[in-house]
Amino acid sequence: MVTVAENIVGTLRANGVERVYGLPGDSLNGLTDALRKDGTIRWVNVRHEESAAFAASAEAQMTGELTVCAGSCGPGNLHLINGLYDAHRSRVPVLAIAAHIPTPEIGSNYFQETHPQEIFRECSVYAEYVAHPSQMPRMMEIALRTAIERRGVAILVIPGDVALAEAQSTRNTVITQARPVVVPSDDELDHAAELLNGRGRTTILAGAGVAGAHAELLAVADRLGAPIVHALRGKEHIEYDNPYDVGMTGLLGFSSGYRAMENADTLLMVGTDFPYQQFFPEDATTIQIDLRGEQLGRRHPLDLGLVGDSRATLAALLPRLAEARSRKHLDDSRRHYAKTRERLDDLAVPSRGKAHIHPQYLARLLDEKASEDAVFLPDVGSPVVWAARYLTMNGRRRLIGSFSHGSMANALPQAMGVQATEPGRQVVALAGDGGLSMLMGELSTLVQEKLPVKVVVFNNSSLNFVELEMKAAGFVTYGTDLASPNFGDVAQALGLWGRRVESSKDLPKAVEEFLAVDGPAVLDVRTERQELSMPPSITAEQVKGFTLYAVRTVMSGRGDELLELAKTNLRQLF
Repeated sequence: MVTVAENIVGTLRANGVERVYGLPGDSLNGLTDALRKDGTIRWVNVRHEESAAFAASAEAQMTGELTVCAGSCGPGNLHLINGLYDAHRSRVPVLAIAAHIPTPEIGSNYFQETHPQEIFRECSVYAEYVAHPSQMPRMMEIALRTAIERRGVAILVIPGDVALAEAQSTRNTVITQARPVVVPSDDELDHAAELLNGRGRTTILAGAGVAGAHAELLAVADRLGAPIVHALRGKEHIEYDNPYDVGMTGLLGFSSGYRAMENADTLLMVGTDFPYQQFFPEDATTIQIDLRGEQLGRRHPLDLGLVGDSRATLAALLPRLAEARSRKHLDDSRRHYAKTRERLDDLAVPSRGKAHIHPQYLARLLDEKASEDAVFLPDVGSPVVWAARYLTMNGRRRLIGSFSHGSMANALPQAMGVQATEPGRQVVALAGDGGLSMLMGELSTLVQEKLPVKVVVFNNSSLNFVELEMKAAGFVTYGTDLASPNFGDVAQALGLWGRRVESSKDLPKAVEEFLAVDGPAVLDVRTERQELSMPPSITAEQVKGFTLYAVRTVMSGRGDELLELAKTNLRQLF
């Protein structure tokens, strides 16, 4: 007899799935036993189902291929939800198998009963309940095809008794992704060229949607004499070998990227879902290229929206574009970027005396000493800021994170998914002490699964980015203190290489040793808590907020915090 679960595993194998991330449970016994019998698909045993979904999300971001995670009934599969939101918003194909309570008990408020297909509806492109073996493998094939073609999360909710039932069909359909080339009509391309030709200063804003279109993007920038600004998810695809690059814009970006956007007469958006409306130029003619028509004009009013593949559309647009009559906007933007870059690099220096380590210096050392094909995974919060500003992409390195969903604690579990996919590659998780604490149990997973992930901890004993947001809004920081342990000692206790560094003079050698470890390692770095990561454009509201923060902090009896803030950041003012 072939069970439904065994047929599921056979279909996964036929479709090239090599791993399933999850945590066992009785309602999953049919699936885990089928994996055991099959022997070709690795079960990656995590400590928390949230990590399973994050790992699957990162593997899919890394490979572009279908990945799989699983959770047992009730609380088990509920834990998947945060990582599945990340995968869904990152638009990567993930199948989640959500086990369910026994079929006869559904609707009776049984032990651990939930309704997963309803709970997961918002973070998926397909979420359905398998009530009877006769629905399989058809529903499995629909779920796989939907996840692959729509680049999103598909959920199959399967009661344990259905998974163990005899399969009524044993076919294993292989889903091959369709690869259409979508190009706007000639009339639309002509209209775009008309808007771009001879219209003054043009700036390009590009994002992750230009992956694979590097040459075409640069050719259009050259023809238009246009600086290229990138969104965070576009960094790894855009900034390398790019003489038109002027950095990033947005809350984490550079003043040069902001200025190039602000000064534009015409803005060409390519493959980006950049969400911050306040960073768009108010009066510029705006053209947007996106493969998803529903995205057009979602962030900023458009003069023209084009539905098309970035590479093919840019290639079709290029012959229609006239050579820019002036390159002054590009030259000015490049000079501003050079100055901005120099200023940022001036901040990435050793601290004086016994002061805690500047996080910029740590990020710069990681950039200098990591391998040329390293994969970096920063936690949401201040590690993302330093990664965005100090990690250099070269066309071989990767930068993966929870950049659309913005969840804490993503770095370590996502690094697990990347390392499982490419065991011989250097994988570096840039963790905050708050983020690492949330899913710290996964350090044991690194040991158990023999995943040589390198975890560097930006340890400032606080929820650092939250503190910055509070200061900018005028609030006295509250509830952000963290009594973080020495993560180097924690790592050693768990069987990993671990070390703590508190002095800048010890950091270069420690980073070299850490990256050279043959196995998983944790480097806990005591970084400066009061370091400010200023946005590229300071609003009047933020100035007012910092003023209120200063007044309220002094009046609350915490003036020493204000002095420490001033002392730490005085170097940024000169």
